[in-house]
Amino acid sequence: MRRIRSVKRSVRFPVSTALLRRLALASIIANVAIVVTGGAVRLTASGLGCPTWPRCTDASYTPTPEMGVHGVIEYGNRLLTFAVGLVALAVVVGVLLHGTRRRALLPLAVAVLFGIPLQAVIGGITVLTNLNPWVVGLHFLASMVVIAVAYALWRRIDEPDGPVVPTVPGPLRALALVTTIVSVAVLVIGTWVTGSGPHAGDHGAARNGLDPESISQVHADGVFLLIGLSVALVFAFRAVGARRAERAAGVLVAVELGQGVIGFVQYFTHLPVMLVGAHMLGSCLVLLATLAALWSTRERRPVGVAPAAPTPVATQSATVPVPVNA
Repeated sequence: MRRIRSVKRSVRFPVSTALLRRLALASIIANVAIVVTGGAVRLTASGLGCPTWPRCTDASYTPTPEMGVHGVIEYGNRLLTFAVGLVALAVVVGVLLHGTRRRALLPLAVAVLFGIPLQAVIGGITVLTNLNPWVVGLHFLASMVVIAVAYALWRRIDEPDGPVVPTVPGPLRALALVTTIVSVAVLVIGTWVTGSGPHAGDHGAARNGLDPESISQVHADGVFLLIGLSVALVFAFRAVGARRAERAAGVLVAVELGQGVIGFVQYFTHLPVMLVGAHMLGSCLVLLATLAALWSTRERRPVGVAPAAPTPVATQSATVPVPVNA
């Protein structure tokens, strides 16, 4: 019996860590892509190209010729959801077939897989509510959550399953966490700005009623605060010699500045669709860079390996002159 079991195990086709990491990265890219294509649906006023859900019309799951290009765009975005779901399913299968069968990866992979249909259901609700701006914002934020979980899975693949150990002092970890919270708040307020602006997804869709100029100023204030905190992270990490964390924070500042430039240009040029689409992509990149900076403040050690003792700080002893009798 033992020989039969060993033969069965040898028949398995274990997925290598490198392949699993590529699949997880593909999942991140696919989820970012569906955010951008979802933005294209809204920016081309194709949000109601398929006026119902889950069907495209009351009688068909596919668009009819009478629906024109808007129906094709909306339906194409729905089809892309299946492609993203297939990538997530491949990640789950990869985790199950991974040589070490790491249990810590499976909940993250399953969360991404089930998060995609949940996000699609919210997208269906946006259609059924005639593109209610608050539901549209929730649809975007649900995608951000899926991207965050997919990123966590990607990072965990190369980590051991031991305890988490800080790589920077506690106050700096707290600063990184505050920066992450502010980054999320900026994303949320950004959906309010979108809900007050002209790109509703359909010419007859309602707006959220907020004053575009006022809420844009609140959003800009949040961006300034976020950039300030991120710059503080760079100098704080440099001061304690945390090079990896310093590089991650530097990338975060660069991404934020690029996103900020796009945001200001699109505002003062009356929201051209290409810049708005680039700004949506930038939102995903800001989220990923923020998570990378937060992730750089800790590491996992292999199971059974105790955390290294802190290196004592060398102190200089003062030399006391000894009086010499003449």
